[in-house]
Amino acid sequence: MGLRFTVLASGSTGNATIVQSEDATVLIDAGLSAKKLEELMREREVEGKDIDAIFVTHEHSDHIKGLGAFARKHQLPIYANEATWEEMHKHVGAIEADKRFVMGTGTAVELGGMLGRMRVQSYAISHDAAEPVGYCFYSDNCKLSLVTDLGYMSDKVKEQVIESDVLVLESNHDVDMLRVGRYPWNIKRRILSDIGHLSNEAAGEALCELLSDRTQRVYLAHLSRDHNLMDLAKLTVNNVLESNGFFFKRDEFALKDTYYNRSTEWDEVKRR
Repeated sequence: MGLRFTVLASGSTGNATIVQSEDATVLIDAGLSAKKLEELMREREVEGKDIDAIFVTHEHSDHIKGLGAFARKHQLPIYANEATWEEMHKHVGAIEADKRFVMGTGTAVELGGMLGRMRVQSYAISHDAAEPVGYCFYSDNCKLSLVTDLGYMSDKVKEQVIESDVLVLESNHDVDMLRVGRYPWNIKRRILSDIGHLSNEAAGEALCELLSDRTQRVYLAHLSRDHNLMDLAKLTVNNVLESNGFFFKRDEFALKDTYYNRSTEWDEVKRR
């Protein structure tokens, strides 16, 4: 089987993704209400009891809004680094000791049986949170990387996520739309900073260094509803790629959509 995944929701109003191997199913972030999470999961025929663990990237509300309620209802273990636990404990409520797992940044956890084992690898990112991380997922020689909520694409992040079969990559804003938008300047400055969010152009520039013969699809994620459009994000990223000599046939590579209010179709991640 390798891996398959669905982005349940992506954006400033809430983030959650499900990744499955043959023997393991995990939820990454729970940034919507427990009710909404279950509604989106039902679209993909997944129930709370099917989840083996929840992995948290960082403590911002659009990533943990429903975490406590959802985890308690379904008695699910939660993995996060110590700094994230310290910041989010007051927001998620009581979590039983045997469901609270500290996963150090840069470490890995393995779930599932021998035939369908999934390895979840965390890596450090730059964002205005206590100790934010991204995750890479491995199973049956396949690799999926989630790369969102980072102010810039550092060499260390590139080292972690390169050679992915599929990437879920932040393409948060169009710089011009943000500059003339309604946000106060201090928020605009934060978004544009090295601890903010990747712009469309920055996402394209990052892909110029991340794409390989192995990469089949990139999902553009965490788009701003105020300062971006999916068609604009895809056009900008594609233009950056083409200006750097990357031209693809439709059956070789695709840029894909994510949504703030509905899930993506299941995507099977397999080696080319």
